[in-house]
Amino acid sequence: MKKQDFIRAVAESADVSQNTASDVFDAVVGTITDAMKNDDKLTFVGFGTFSVKARAARQGRNPRTGETIEIKAAKIPSFKAGKALKDAVN
Repeated sequence: MKKQDFIRAVAESADVSQNTASDVFDAVVGTITDAMKNDDKLTFVGFGTFSVKARAARQGRNPRTGETIEIKAAKIPSFKAGKALKDAVN
């Protein structure tokens, strides 16, 4: 499902216009992004938890040359599905 398909489905489900659904979608994604930028954890009971995890610096290999390279430490976004979502999928 692409973004536009998702927005169309939400608009039909909530009985609102596609423009309104698109605005709400953008606001939700923006709010989640802003919270994760601030290292906040967002928990939606039954759906899941969005969080930021730290990945340590490490050594890797350049696949072309086999040369050892240093990979910098980084923060990565993470999502852990909640029980209700897991049960719905299975």
